Amino acid sequence: MVQKAAALILFVTGVTPRVTGYENLPDDRSVVVANHASYLDGIILTAVLPPRFTFIIKREMSRVPFASFLLRRIGSEFVDRSRNQRNMIDARRIMHAAGTGQSLVFFPEGTIRRETGLRHFHHGAFAAAKRGNLKLVPVAICGSRDILPATQALPIRATLEVIIKPVISPGSTQTSTRDLMQACRNSILEDLNEPDTP
Repeated sequence: MVQKAAALILFVTGVTPRVTGYENLPDDRSVVVANHASYLDGIILTAVLPPRFTFIIKREMSRVPFASFLLRRIGSEFVDRSRNQRNMIDARRIMHAAGTGQSLVFFPEGTIRRETGLRHFHHGAFAAAKRGNLKLVPVAICGSRDILPATQALPIRATLEVIIKPVISPGSTQTSTRDLMQACRNSILEDLNEPDTP
């Protein structure tokens, strides 16, 4: 139901994503990590991905009325990124979800900026994948920045492509979260057509 609603929102705004690499999405549980260039990104991935995925979203978005409503409807988990007790509780909750094998979606840049480029990644998604021994699936969302830039209220028509990249496995215990993070950033950058601006 939620997936259909997200697809309908994209249809109404005149956006039809072209999805490539769908065969790369594992049948079992995994962690999707995607670049974050627009407030549409969550809706786009909700329309594209199977309904088993839980979105991990910064807690500030829970105070944005329309976005909060949509994010709660898709079963998002809100997390506090500041260094306080709430952050520790949220981190434990997400680690528990990963440890029980839930499929998760992260936007590891954490927020959107008006300038183009792939920003620094936060490590939470990669720590969760390692904790749960879950495969990582990098996803490049190309065009959402043009459709709904950070400075714009209404979407415009533009080309949108979602590229699901080959799986990156947590591998051995020697593989660090930093290595996993860099491998996913490199994979997304291959197709993003935006600069690397960490």
